Amino acid sequence: MSQEAVGRRAFLKGAAGGVLGSAGLMAAMPAFAMDFDAAHVVHEIAEPGQDAEAKPKYSIKFAVCGISHDHIYGMVGAIQRGGGVLVSAYGAEPDKVAAFKKRFPDVKMVASEEAILDDSSIQLVLSSTIPDQRAGLGVRVMKKGKDYLSDKPGLTSLEQLAEVRKTIAETKRIYGILYSERFEVKAAVKAGELVKAGAIGRVIQTINIAPHQIVQRGADPYAGGAGGRPEWFWDPARYGGILTDIGSHQVDQFLYYTGSTEAEVVASQVSNVNHKEKPKFQDFGDMMLRGDRGFGYVRLDWFTPDGLGTWGDGRLFILGTDGYIEVRKYTDVARDKKGNNLFIVDKAQARYIDCNNVPLPFGPQFVSDVVNRTHTAQDQTQALLAAELVVRAQMKAVTVTLKG
Repeated sequence: MSQEAVGRRAFLKGAAGGVLGSAGLMAAMPAFAMDFDAAHVVHEIAEPGQDAEAKPKYSIKFAVCGISHDHIYGMVGAIQRGGGVLVSAYGAEPDKVAAFKKRFPDVKMVASEEAILDDSSIQLVLSSTIPDQRAGLGVRVMKKGKDYLSDKPGLTSLEQLAEVRKTIAETKRIYGILYSERFEVKAAVKAGELVKAGAIGRVIQTINIAPHQIVQRGADPYAGGAGGRPEWFWDPARYGGILTDIGSHQVDQFLYYTGSTEAEVVASQVSNVNHKEKPKFQDFGDMMLRGDRGFGYVRLDWFTPDGLGTWGDGRLFILGTDGYIEVRKYTDVARDKKGNNLFIVDKAQARYIDCNNVPLPFGPQFVSDVVNRTHTAQDQTQALLAAELVVRAQMKAVTVTLKG
């Protein structure tokens, strides 16, 4: 692993070339700043894993059934990296179908869900249909003898959750939920490796800050919201509410990093602060969680300003008994537009790790799970517990109206 120690001499030399100069800088610095020992700061670039260039071990045929949210593109990409072959797709919205065909011109577009469900050659079905329809589709998929991978949230009610669990028990099929803010973020993957290795001791708490942008103005034309938002986006009955929707990612991380297998929602609240023209919409929410192995706090909002340059400044904080980790997932504000930034502090030093070379294991692992009937990519029980907790948080949430 390459390392660059940032020493005191190098720091002062660089500062001397600045506007203030070294003397001016020293005069401007408070006394306590002189106690900072820069020799304890290390910059690293994570090297690619040994299997980063390896060809997928397995191959399966999969289809897409429902493309209401643009997360489907990342989902397809993950399974293709794992050896999946996309054979057919169905979508109900003409604009989404047109965009999907442009991205995947060779895919066979079919006229109905049944054309996919009745195709015995298909082993796995992916879906980013409207959230309140995802569980029902997944149940039908599993009853047809296929595995299922849903966009988050994987369900929007406790009744749906009960039916999903019942069908899993009956069919022995996989009901996956792609919590992409952990599975498809390289710095989050690296954080998991460090936690597992005991780098910060026992994890005590996670804090997730998850701002989002309603109309995304970045360079990716396939990003969610890049082409505006459909009507269902504004209705909690359809998307599940802010805690169930984007909170799904964060509760998944709370369970995973703390290792909690039991958890409860201590408190939750939601609000429509600035979108009064959409009275049912929730643009702010937060929740406090307590697990059997750690604590969690989550803040969610739809207030990312255009000046950030990306759809959200997502951050994860992991507190351990012997140190802590911060992950700046998508940008490093006012410093670098590059994402996948990880900071770790332990008893010996503070480190910055550029995680952009870290491989993403979810796709290959999930394809392997389909082939071998395992649950390596995602713990099935944990995935559904995360789905349950966000629904309960939404049900429990106090609706707050701010003055002004």
